[in-house]
This record gives sequence, C-alpha cells and structure tokens, in this order.
Amino acid sequence: MPIWKRTATLAQMNHRSQGTLVAHLGISFTLLGEDVLEATMPVDERTRQPFGLLHGGASVTLAETLGSMAGYLCSEEDETVVGLEINANHLRAVREGVVRGICRAMHVGRTHQVWQIEIFDAQQRLCCTSRLTTSVLSARAKEC
Repeated sequence: MPIWKRTATLAQMNHRSQGTLVAHLGISFTLLGEDVLEATMPVDERTRQPFGLLHGGASVTLAETLGSMAGYLCSEEDETVVGLEINANHLRAVREGVVRGICRAMHVGRTHQVWQIEIFDAQQRLCCTSRLTTSVLSARAKEC
C-alpha cells in the first residue's frame, strides 16, 4: 500500500529541482515506488573532494534531498516539511561513476518523520547510511 499522500511524477520532482543545489550536483530522481524513493548522483568534479573521493557532504546532500522529498510526498495540502537532524556514516570510498540513494520511511507521524537513506556505488556496495528526521509544519505553525 502506498505511503504517499501527494501525487507526483519523477518528471515533476526533477523539474522542481531545477535551479537548486540538487540540479547543480546532478541529482536525479529515478524511482517512486509504493514505499520507496530513489535518486542517483554522479561522482564527478561537482561531487568529489580535493583528494578525488566522493565528498561526504555530497552524500549527505543526496540523503537529505531524498528524505525531504519523501517527507513532502507524505504531507498534505498546506503542510510543509523541514529537516531537524541528519546523520551519516560513510562506509566505503567512491572515486567515479554514479551512486544511488534509496529512501524508506522508518516513521511517518502527524508531526515528525524519520527516513532511512542508503547510498550504493555502481557495484551495489553500501557506501553511506544516513537517517533524516523531519518536522511536519501546518500553515498555522508557519505563521508563528
């Protein structure tokens, strides 16, 4: 059973990212399943650190991008989702290719959500695991 409350397509999500850090890093949403959201990101001059490895901050950006979009898709009408906390464990270095992030809900509540994001290299080896906690704000809460 789908967990999403909003209707969106991959094209709409990718279009929404135009002109943002998400597009600048080459992040592209690739799968919207019943309970999973996936995106890819190239490992290139935009996402590598000075020593030639995938930058940990780029991995965290991919993770937060996935969790934030998933949170938005699980919100309703006038609600907004904002990140409260993110953590990441970098498990394997990546030098080239494309990484794929897979986002699944750990908890989707009325006022907060917790998302688990795993990032894999082209050989399907786990490179990073991250958890994002978001807060769901109503229009009334945004006015305060």
